Amino acid sequence: MAEFIKIYEENPNPRDIKKVVDVLRKGGLVIYPTDTVYGLGCDITHLKALERIATIKGVKLEKANFSFVCHDLSNLSDYVKQIDTKTFKILKRALPGPYTFILPGASSLPHPFKKKKTVGIRVPDNNIALEIVRQLGNPIISTSIHDEDEIIEYTTDPELILEKWNNLVDMVIDGGYGDNHASTVVDLSESEPVIVREGKGSTEIF
Repeated sequence: MAEFIKIYEENPNPRDIKKVVDVLRKGGLVIYPTDTVYGLGCDITHLKALERIATIKGVKLEKANFSFVCHDLSNLSDYVKQIDTKTFKILKRALPGPYTFILPGASSLPHPFKKKKTVGIRVPDNNIALEIVRQLGNPIISTSIHDEDEIIEYTTDPELILEKWNNLVDMVIDGGYGDNHASTVVDLSESEPVIVREGKGSTEIF
């Protein structure tokens, strides 16, 4: 049974954030709000948790396209090869925001992702998500939670999310209604930006 915890985005209670971080550090899976859809996340350093998410999503961990959710761009070099000034300016302009940026992966990537040539980086404009990652001290691996409904692609109501995911995860955060538009995905791994998926974030800034 998942723990259900209410956290307010305007001013997340540090004690509540610590509860979430404790679950993540123990290898737990958490569903949390972002500036787009609700995400399923775990601590990037916890192999068993990574494997659990891969199993839930029905993919091999090594081949999974999960996002790395970061607090800011300061520890980007741990996961991404050195990027040029132009790329960095794009990241600075767009983040935090509803974007996933595909960047060339560094050789220092965590073991399960060692063979990945690129990684998706997210810095969501949501205080709950950012505080979780800041207190944790490293990124969380994240994936959007999809709905089987043919009309609504993403569940936006935290109580319905709890109902559906209660036996699969360890904690569901109620951060209010989520969005049902995913992030805009932009590939910055080559010389020019390529829009892979148009989502919530405007593409005009590229």
